[in-house]
Amino acid sequence: MSVRGSVVDVRFEGRLPPIYSLLRTAAEPPIVIEVLAQRDARQVRGIALTPTQGLARGMAVTDTGGPLQAPVGRGVLARMFDVFGNTLDRGAALSEVQWRSVHRAPPPLARRSTRSEIFETGIKLIDVLVPLEKGGKAGLFGGAGVGKTVLLTEMIHNMIGHQEGVSIFCGIGERCREGEELYREMKDAGVLPNMVMLFGQMNEPPGARFRVGHAALTMAEHFRDDEQRDVLLLIDNIFRFIQAGSEVSGLLGQMPSRLGYQPTMGTELSALEERIANTDTGAITSIQAVYVPADDFTDPAAVHTFSHLSASIVLSRKRASEGLYPAIDPLESGSKMATPGIVGERHYRLAQQIRRTLAQYAELKDIIAMLGLEQLSPEDRNVVARARRLERFLTQPFFTTEQFTGLKGQFVRRDDALDGCERILRDEFRDYPESALYMIGTADEAKARPETSLAG
Repeated sequence: MSVRGSVVDVRFEGRLPPIYSLLRTAAEPPIVIEVLAQRDARQVRGIALTPTQGLARGMAVTDTGGPLQAPVGRGVLARMFDVFGNTLDRGAALSEVQWRSVHRAPPPLARRSTRSEIFETGIKLIDVLVPLEKGGKAGLFGGAGVGKTVLLTEMIHNMIGHQEGVSIFCGIGERCREGEELYREMKDAGVLPNMVMLFGQMNEPPGARFRVGHAALTMAEHFRDDEQRDVLLLIDNIFRFIQAGSEVSGLLGQMPSRLGYQPTMGTELSALEERIANTDTGAITSIQAVYVPADDFTDPAAVHTFSHLSASIVLSRKRASEGLYPAIDPLESGSKMATPGIVGERHYRLAQQIRRTLAQYAELKDIIAMLGLEQLSPEDRNVVARARRLERFLTQPFFTTEQFTGLKGQFVRRDDALDGCERILRDEFRDYPESALYMIGTADEAKARPETSLAG
């Protein structure tokens, strides 16, 4: 037997355990190892899912006879778990649960649903310009500190409050502070009874972070297939899953591929992503935060993740610095749902008009910076006025940030958001200051604000 970091080689006298089997050592507490390769007729190589302090050569190891399992059933609701299905919330012992292997095949094509439905989030900018698909996968792309986690927690709040489903939050490589804050916020908001949380924290070995996503999907599949409920699966952060796989691959001695990533990255990501699907019994809708290293969207991790998504929500550091929250870049973000056949002719036409107006404004910014607004033609000045009012109208106060902003959170229906954008494009708010449309819900609120008495 040999130990190198988290990689452990084990020699067996009799039958070799199959790939993905769990092994336990005789140490106290026991160290859990997952078999990833059979090296010859006597030896297996595995990755430790727990810290390896105290592990020594010559120590006895037993084969548990099965793979890593996750608890499923009604009993997991309102609870917080680690990768092994141990509860982290100091609550009562688990009851009404079954245990299932975390390694499961994606649903076959024959069982998948081909209907396209819109998943309403109550966030204006997303519902108007980047509509999400029910049973689809959406990515939140952005560097550090631009608001990915805040946007995710807002979506959880809105989903549970307005839709009869189950939310599963999977924290991969997250800070323990974020997990504790999320649990407390969800408890205070009263949405915990329809929610499950799983965490593979930053300080845990790469093997545990690599498998926590599979455990969360096993729970989601149970609610979809056995209880026929719609599931909202939130993953924060899918890049840390790729990073954990890269660490595991490096420890196993595999030759790295481009930029040091593991050669099997595409296969590993597909094995996780393809299980998120819309079937004849229900839908798993997934929203995934994706950290983009150094804001470089050509990074292999970002490129591979893009290929699986039906919507990409790109967060912009520039918009965050201008105070335009949510800091979503409307021109970089996109959705496969934004077609006339799915969202309807009116919505599609309006979304195209909004994008065109914002794109024209982006082109004019250089001229404004050099020569000033006065040098523009009257037509261009109108475009700028509309675009700036649209940008401010597409900001929104969140429920999850009430304690920081002092502004009451708003859930805005898609029709109200479209109606407001249409009125701005018709120049209905031309005589109102831009600030009247900042951080409001529906457009009618702009007229009700005391500081927005008609200008001039």
